[in-house]
Amino acid sequence: MEKVIKRYAPFFVIPTFAAFIVGFIVPFLMGLWLSLCKFTTVKDAVFVGFSNFQKAVFDPIFLHAFWYTALFALVSFLVINTLAFAIAMALTQKMRGTNIFRTVFFMPNLIGGIVLGYIWQLIFNGILARSGAALALSEKYGFWGLVIMVSWQQIGYMMIIYIAGLQAIPDELNEAAAIDGATGWKKLRNVTIPMMMPAITICTFLTVVNSFKLFDQNLSLTAGEPAQMSELLALNIYNTFYGRVGWEGVGQAKAVLFFVLVVGIGLIQLRVTRSKEVQQ
Repeated sequence: MEKVIKRYAPFFVIPTFAAFIVGFIVPFLMGLWLSLCKFTTVKDAVFVGFSNFQKAVFDPIFLHAFWYTALFALVSFLVINTLAFAIAMALTQKMRGTNIFRTVFFMPNLIGGIVLGYIWQLIFNGILARSGAALALSEKYGFWGLVIMVSWQQIGYMMIIYIAGLQAIPDELNEAAAIDGATGWKKLRNVTIPMMMPAITICTFLTVVNSFKLFDQNLSLTAGEPAQMSELLALNIYNTFYGRVGWEGVGQAKAVLFFVLVVGIGLIQLRVTRSKEVQQ
């Protein structure tokens, strides 16, 4: 039976492989080609070399969006993972109602990005209106609004991963640490965190990459206001492609640069965290 399955395995792989080719490889290669062209539609593309990349790199709005996104990714990474880890530690203690709290913390992750952005826009503008301010009046309000909203949405998801990691730590290690006289902080630093490195690797990767790819929430919460100062990279690329006439090729070049950036960050982060896992 096993030999028969192996013989016909390619027939089961072909549909998925074909879908991958049509849905990813072909559009990706077309995107690379269009990033080197000036075009309004795919059929009228004219090769212009690397001029689109030059315009993209020296576009001040794009550069601002890059640093704005980098700062947002750093702050949201610290906030989400710190709070998610702390909540996971609390909910793995022997206390009543932990399952209810886990459900409550996880539920925000089920809300779609566009809906979530509009809901929080109403909340923030309602609060800021008391002092005569609004999200669209300051990039700082937009920045912290995005951090709060994304943290509220993603903390519960990361918490579940950390809880799984905490529950996988053998009880013998904690008991041995307690016998050796380790306090709560020493036990956390020398036992819990080293044993949690696989979970930390996953959560770090997810929070950093998701922060760089954030689009829906940025569009619905601030739409880049004021004057595109609260645009993250994904929204800047979208606005360049669809909102600036004659810049379609530049928008595609930005998309290619964005792809390289996200892949590079993901690979570097995985290599660093996995090297720490091996050391532990």
